[in-house]
Amino acid sequence: MPYLRFPVSPFWVLMLLTIILSGCQNTENSMLQGYAEGEFVYIASPLSGKLDVLDVQRGQQVSIGDRLFRLDSASEKIVLDQNQAALAYSQGEFERQERLSKTGGVNTKADLDRARSARDQDKQRVAKAEWDLSQKSQNAPKAGFIFDTLYREGEWVNAGAPIVSLLPPENIKVRAFIPENRIGSLQLGDPVEIQVDGIGERMNGKVSFISPQAEYTPPVIYSRESRQKLLFMIEIALAPESAVKLHPGQPVDVRLPK
Repeated sequence: MPYLRFPVSPFWVLMLLTIILSGCQNTENSMLQGYAEGEFVYIASPLSGKLDVLDVQRGQQVSIGDRLFRLDSASEKIVLDQNQAALAYSQGEFERQERLSKTGGVNTKADLDRARSARDQDKQRVAKAEWDLSQKSQNAPKAGFIFDTLYREGEWVNAGAPIVSLLPPENIKVRAFIPENRIGSLQLGDPVEIQVDGIGERMNGKVSFISPQAEYTPPVIYSRESRQKLLFMIEIALAPESAVKLHPGQPVDVRLPK
C-alpha cells in the first residue's frame, strides 16, 4: 500500500517542539520541594519538684484534659493545710467581732477591721496554696501526639523546664521554597496539592504564609542570573486529618496552582 507524503514545514516542527518543551517546563515550575514542619507545645510546671508520675510516653495520642505528669506535692499540701487552718481561725474571729459590733459588745471598729483584714489575707494565702498545688500536675491543653518526654520519673525538674512536648495536628504544616519568578503569582489562600512518598493519596492545602524576604540573597549585585537563585519560603496549612499523616522533617512535593 503506497504511503502518502505531505510536505512538513520547519515552522510547524519548531512550534510542536516549543509546545512540548513548554509543557514540561510548566510542570516543573509548578512543582516545589518542601518538608513537613511541626510547631511543638512544650508543657512545663511553673514550680520545681521531683517528677513523681509521668503519665504519657513518646508516640502516644492524648485528648484535651488528659493528665501528662505530676510533680511531688507533699510540701504544697502541708502549706495548704496550714493556710486552711489559719483561715478557719481568722474567719471565726471575724464573725465574733462582727457579732460584738452588732450587739453593742466591747469592741471597736478598728478591732473589726483588723479581723476582716486578717481573714482576707488568709483567704489569699489559701487561694495561692491551692494554685501552687494545682500546678504540680499538668494536663494536655490540646489533643495531639506526644512527640517527646524530656525527664524520667524520679528526676528533679526546675521551675519552667519543659517535661513533655506535644504536637497538635493543627500545628503541622508544610514549608516549601518558591523561586523569585513565581512569587508574584502566588497569593495567600491559594490551593496546593501535597504529595508524599508512601502515601498514595494527594493531600490538599492552602498557602497560609509567604515570606516577605528571600532566603538566599547573592552578594552585591542582583543580576538576572542571580535573581533566578532567589527563593522565598512559603507555608501551607493542611486539614488536621491530613496533617496527622505527616512527620516533622518528612520531605514532600508541593504542586502549585497553574
